[in-house]
Amino acid sequence: MRIGLKVDVDTLRGTREGVPALLRLFDEYDVKATFLFSLGPDHTGRALKRVFRPGFLSKVSRTSVTSHYGIKTLLYGTLLPGPNIAKHAGDIMRAARDAGHEVGIHCHDHIKWQDYVACQDADWTRREFVKAVEAFEQVFDEAPRTHGAAGWQINPHVLTLEEEFGLDYASDGRGKTPFYPVLQGVRARVPQIPTTLPTLDELIGIGDISEDNVHEYVFVESQKPLPFHVYTLHAELEGMKLLPVMEKLLVMWKGSQRELGSVRDIHDQLPLDELAVHELGWGELPGRSGHLIMQGRLLVRNLDAEANQE
Repeated sequence: MRIGLKVDVDTLRGTREGVPALLRLFDEYDVKATFLFSLGPDHTGRALKRVFRPGFLSKVSRTSVTSHYGIKTLLYGTLLPGPNIAKHAGDIMRAARDAGHEVGIHCHDHIKWQDYVACQDADWTRREFVKAVEAFEQVFDEAPRTHGAAGWQINPHVLTLEEEFGLDYASDGRGKTPFYPVLQGVRARVPQIPTTLPTLDELIGIGDISEDNVHEYVFVESQKPLPFHVYTLHAELEGMKLLPVMEKLLVMWKGSQRELGSVRDIHDQLPLDELAVHELGWGELPGRSGHLIMQGRLLVRNLDAEANQE
């Protein structure tokens, strides 16, 4: 069974400190991953307005946000101006690519995308998406080939843009199997490879799960018999304070003969003409506040069967 590692990089500090630490760890264990970068301003402090969202305070208290992100990062966009991540840390982003890892788009402005994209129109969505694409091209001197939405938040216009810009695949939501998406009547030919495993911040503090044993729970979940698993980690968590947890997971997965790699590795193994078409919808997950985009009901079992019917 293959496990794809998807690294979401949300902040300037996560880029500067978390990404290099993960690069060293992955090099030690001979593992490649997919790094998805936030490429515009770091406005992390504006997330504090989520205080009224159900479950947000509970998550903050469980996961010790201050210790992971730091006071300075939590002031960006409020008392401190939000620094442009790509301009300040483009060299680190390129270092991930140069080390053989896949790189792609997470977003332009993480807080803006996560909090607003679900209800925005086509013009707003295009502006934000294009800003991320252009920033990526300035950093890497090439077009992006994949996108993983910040906060697992999209709208139907995102699917259209992913196809328009020629992405090979996207990893925008949560689910169980790779599929072609349909959202509010918009259907795309860019396959989705969803996150299948819970994240550390969803688990830590639930019941008897702590930083000391959370890796065991993720490992157990990864034993569920799916075609592939995708584990989303964060440069601000597994790349910093929770780096020892990531190392324990790598040791357990390596010891159980799991194939570890990037999400690109999963994509390249997929029989694209045989993927099913699934509806996307909104749902909730234990340990995470708010609604996320999730793989929904099956619409077409596979494209080959649909073509034969036509």
